[in-house]
Parts: sequence; C-alpha cells; structure tokens
Amino acid sequence: MDSIQNFTDTGNDNDDLCEDAAMPVFDFEARQTFMTHYPEVPHILSHNLEQNALLSLDSLARLASDLPTSSIEYNQGDLPIGVDGKPDPTGLSIEETIRHIATSNSWAVLKNIEQVPEYQELLLSLLSELQAHIEAATGAMLRPQGFIFISSPNAVTPYHFDPEHNILLQLKGSKVMTQFPAGDARYAPDNVHESYHSGGARELQWDEAFAAEGIKFAIAAGEALFVPVMAPHFVRNGPESSVSLSITWRSEWSFAEADARGLNRVMRRFGLTPAAPKRWPATNTTKAYAYRALRKARLVG
Repeated sequence: MDSIQNFTDTGNDNDDLCEDAAMPVFDFEARQTFMTHYPEVPHILSHNLEQNALLSLDSLARLASDLPTSSIEYNQGDLPIGVDGKPDPTGLSIEETIRHIATSNSWAVLKNIEQVPEYQELLLSLLSELQAHIEAATGAMLRPQGFIFISSPNAVTPYHFDPEHNILLQLKGSKVMTQFPAGDARYAPDNVHESYHSGGARELQWDEAFAAEGIKFAIAAGEALFVPVMAPHFVRNGPESSVSLSITWRSEWSFAEADARGLNRVMRRFGLTPAAPKRWPATNTTKAYAYRALRKARLVG
C-alpha cells in the first residue's frame, strides 16, 4: 500500500532509546495495563513526561513557527460539543495563542510534529516503549504521528472521530474526554465513515440524547488515555489551560477498515446496502483488497 509509511522506515534507529533513558515514560504497570486492553478497550495509563523541556509553552510556540501552516489548526475555545464544519479562527497568531493560552480563549493543535527532528525522536522513543505490545496484537506499527493540543480553560474539542490508534498524554492541566463505542452506527453512521475516508470532515453530528450514554474519562497531568480507532469522542478542558500530546500509529487492520469503507461507498453508488466493516479482531481484507485493486486501476479516487 503506497500510502503506508512503516514505523521502521523513518530513518531513525530508536531501539535503544528506552534502555538508555534513566526511567521509561510508561512504567511497568502502565505497559501491562496497555497490553491487557489494546486495541479495543479505552483505558487510563500513568506517564512521567510532563516535565520534558520540549513541551513547555515557549518550546511549543517555537515548534509552531517551524511547522508548515498546513500542520497548524487553531480556533476559539468556547465551542459547542457539535459543530457544522471547521470553526472560525481567532485573529491571533499561533505563537500568541500558545504563549497566552491561559487567557486567549483558544484551542490549537500542532499536527505531525515528527516533521521536526527533536520531536520525531521524542515520538519514536515513546512508541518504542509500547511497540512490542502493539505489534503482538495488531502487527507492524505503521505511520507514527504526533499531535500537540494546547487549549484554554474550559475549551471544547467538538464531537469527532480519528482513524489512528491513539494515546493522549496529559502534560498540563486536566480534561475530560467522553468516548462512545467505536463501530456503533448510532453514534457515527456508516455513510459518515465512508465520507470521511474519501476526504470528508471528521466532525460528527451531535445529538443531545448521546450525552448520558458516553463514558467519561478524566485525566490530569501525568495521566494518559487510550482511544480506539474511530471511537467517537469529545473533550472538555478543566479550569486551567491544558497541554497534551497525542501519539498515534496505524495498523494494517486500521487501513483495511478504511479501505472497506471505501468499497462500501462505491457499492452505495450502485444502489446496494453493504454491511459495515467488522471491528478487530475480525478482518476486512476481502473488501479492502477489492478497493485497493479499483484504486490501483484508477477506477476510484
């Protein structure tokens, strides 16, 4: 699959980073908890990353200036849980937003931090601590990526889903993430999944009836939360400004699920009503290979 970048194809050798460090970011208990629950059950882990100098506000403002504009997104923080499309910008620069996050009433994300060498090293060292557990369950760790979220007190990240396996490490402040079951069409309809995988928005339609049905996970600095692939969720910040780091990766299973959705989208064009892809550990390879064949033949975009 041309779009997949293997974890081992990044040009960095990080196999010994955790052994060389004085203390792993994820201790033995955290790694055991992760191994028990990955890849389908959300859970909270402990970590010791919050004092890393690369993650101070000044360092993050410098990182924002080093990233391309396509890797930066920021907007007002006082949003509803459900939004229609991308929110409007604040009028501040990203550097101002980050340095004054306590008072700027903003939400910001720095995407694909691995584009900057120091942050790529940080990302890969974190993932290397969990790599053996990940690959024992879902195979090769593919396309490692990192995202940093900086948000003002009480800011909201609206209801959405993401295509990656994801661990969100809270570094400063606190937040509550409300998660909903992945693969349940009540919370994310099949046609919305299919639209997303063809370039549509990741934001989902919110229904107030959902409010009492999600599971709330409260995390503070020193805690992390695992989010399964495509699990709908929204996030509400605590009373202080927040910084968190999302470390993500893909698996062949996650790519097969996405490509099966792609084939389903094609089938709907012909008036068919295809079954949704199955969740892990079921495979979706038949539909995925069919869609990849259509894409290779340039019969689909």
